[in-house]
Amino acid sequence: MKIKRRALVIKGLRQIGKTTIVKSYCESNYKSVIYINFMDNNSIKKIFDGDLIVNNMIRDLSAALPGSKFIPNETVIIFDEIQECVNARSAIKPFMLDGRFDIIATGSLIGLRGYNKKKSKGVPTGFEYSLTMYPMDFEEYLLAKGISEDVIEYIKTCFYNKESVSNVLNDSMMNYYKEYLCVGGMPDAVNTFLQTNDLNQVYDVQYNILEQYKDDFGKHLDENENQRINQKELVRIMEVYNSIPNQLAKENKKFQYSVINKNAKGREYRNAITWLEEFGLIKICYNMNTLELPLEGNKDEDIFKLYVADSGLFIAMLEKGTTNNILNGDLKIYKGAIFENIIADALNKLGKKLYYFSKNSGLEIDFIINYKNELTLIEVKANNGNAKSLKEVLTNKSKYNVNKAIKLIDGNIGQNNNIYTIPLYMVFLLD
Repeated sequence: MKIKRRALVIKGLRQIGKTTIVKSYCESNYKSVIYINFMDNNSIKKIFDGDLIVNNMIRDLSAALPGSKFIPNETVIIFDEIQECVNARSAIKPFMLDGRFDIIATGSLIGLRGYNKKKSKGVPTGFEYSLTMYPMDFEEYLLAKGISEDVIEYIKTCFYNKESVSNVLNDSMMNYYKEYLCVGGMPDAVNTFLQTNDLNQVYDVQYNILEQYKDDFGKHLDENENQRINQKELVRIMEVYNSIPNQLAKENKKFQYSVINKNAKGREYRNAITWLEEFGLIKICYNMNTLELPLEGNKDEDIFKLYVADSGLFIAMLEKGTTNNILNGDLKIYKGAIFENIIADALNKLGKKLYYFSKNSGLEIDFIINYKNELTLIEVKANNGNAKSLKEVLTNKSKYNVNKAIKLIDGNIGQNNNIYTIPLYMVFLLD
């Protein structure tokens, strides 16, 4: 039986390196690379308004892109920012059925429901293989800094064998992790830090990225694929976005609409929250009704926290100079928020949905994950502090029936009954 061909569709925030990586890969693996950016080349969209016959599309693309060569079985077509041309996405199916050319599509706004309102010629169901790309995780950051793969393998071995990391190396990794907390994983921010070692310049890069993201807030394409801004939606998105630091600074970090304004109602702002999540800038962490698997089936849709999808961008949302406080250990009201956000960021990059557990009694577990097919509690501590809530849940088996917990600390590996203590930087190993 012939294997069905699929186009690779890569989603993710702007400026995380999708185009750079795709171009680099294609130039190394194909004789001919055809690159089309639908954000910059508006006129080329008309080619896909026709009958979507492959030979006709190739003819018209060849005319529109002088010098392009469509060599059967040796050519890849890159559709960059494909969300800007709904019929280019429809064209994926006939290209895959034809079989002569590969397609890799990228898009920063693909996940936004209703973004492009033009009536399409059909979604290529079954002819796409979708991946979500994220900013760099801590392991990738270490590699970018030139840390040896042997060192990273040693860390992994210590984690899996539950053996302490050498004190010198553990201290170095914690310092790198605090750097990473400030720099985050946006390639431009990482590159700026590696070249200058100047966190003020990194902040400028992050601030500008956030400002450019705001230009997309509330944006959509109308029936003719012309850009429009929904002003009412824009205002609510901005209000939610601006409230995030205050939401996370609270002792009880549950999202409260009253922090936006005292008269705000959930039904008015929930669409704005969904927009920001689909855009990729935030992740929703839901409270659990009960500590049972499956996690998704036991969440409370109405009680949640919001985290920013890159720790560096979250730091840039705070006041300038926060990076110095992080490196000096003087975090004040944002201490818990900063470390919780970077752990939420790491879990998200592992492909895990976010959940926590909170009761009116004051019991609160920072994160709940399915780790090795077992419900596992995660507590985040900026130092090796007490984990009262973890102990309460683990010792009350008749009520909670939970057997495993992980405490993330600014320290080394340890084991105490059912609580496995690991350094904060090892969170990337909880896959």
